[in-house]
Amino acid sequence: MSGVTLSVRVEKLKLAAPFRISGFVFEEQDVAVVELRDGSHLGRGEASGVYYLDDKIEGIVAAIESRRTAIESGMDRLSLQRLLPPGGARNAIDCAMWELEASRRGVPVWELAGVGALRPLLTTFTLGADDAQTMAAGARKYSHARSLKLKLTGDLEMDIARILAVRGARPDVWIGVDANQGYTVGALSGLLDELVRAEVALLEQPLARGHEADLQGFTSPIPIAADESALTLADLPGLIGRFQIVNIKLDKCGGLTEGLAMARRAREIGLGVMVGNMVGSSLAMAPGFILGQLCDVVDLDGPIFLSRDCTPGAVYAEGKIHCGEEVWGSGRSLTAAHLPTP
Repeated sequence: MSGVTLSVRVEKLKLAAPFRISGFVFEEQDVAVVELRDGSHLGRGEASGVYYLDDKIEGIVAAIESRRTAIESGMDRLSLQRLLPPGGARNAIDCAMWELEASRRGVPVWELAGVGALRPLLTTFTLGADDAQTMAAGARKYSHARSLKLKLTGDLEMDIARILAVRGARPDVWIGVDANQGYTVGALSGLLDELVRAEVALLEQPLARGHEADLQGFTSPIPIAADESALTLADLPGLIGRFQIVNIKLDKCGGLTEGLAMARRAREIGLGVMVGNMVGSSLAMAPGFILGQLCDVVDLDGPIFLSRDCTPGAVYAEGKIHCGEEVWGSGRSLTAAHLPTP
């Protein structure tokens, strides 16, 4: 990859309504948008970072700027893996490198990634943690959804009420729940009993990161997915015998390059694969959508929480997401591409 011109800017994404999970309430999200230009060729990437790792926007921008010379000298994606640690900065640059390479070669990113032609994917639609009746109303509002994910808080009584209310409102849908590290292993049996009763299909990250060993030998009637417990490729061996699925997020692992490697390695060691997202526009969802072509569970609903997405953006219809080449990674040059506008 020959020399390029790097630009990075911060954009503020406003949420249409506050979004609550265990320990956090989000009302807006700053994201870093990276552009790499080489004549008529452009590559873009968006990252919001990982809030629970203190991967904040100021640090992301500083990390990118500190490596400007190396990036503009024309380094490739494999060199980037060594230059920057996992996180938002590497994610934004890595995704921009994928799109730039696609434009230079005149082929779409999905072809470069070897995932096959893009197809719409069934995605979860997330309900933030709230009182049971509010969440039930939200589930009914998602009338097109075929798959819901419920955020829990670690309060067993309230969480059970939330789950049963949503199941009562939507008896027809697949349901997964995300505990966001809110439980201890001792409290899991009571929660799991209710999950089975409500026909919940997935429990995500019940225990705090660092307590993975507590699940060794633990028998669960439904699959348990690792999110905070699986940041990068290096975390995968420690999931065996403790989790059944790994949730890959590009802001955690540092880009599509490592995300694809994680998905393929997870398959090799017998783990199911899920793709998730942090708060972001369709520009951030598009690389995840490519990864999602390899996944069992897809959670790419980020743009639906925004007051305004980029245009063109992901299309949500009949419970599925389609994030086509017109959004990101078409393989066309600037003179031929129709680029999303903020």
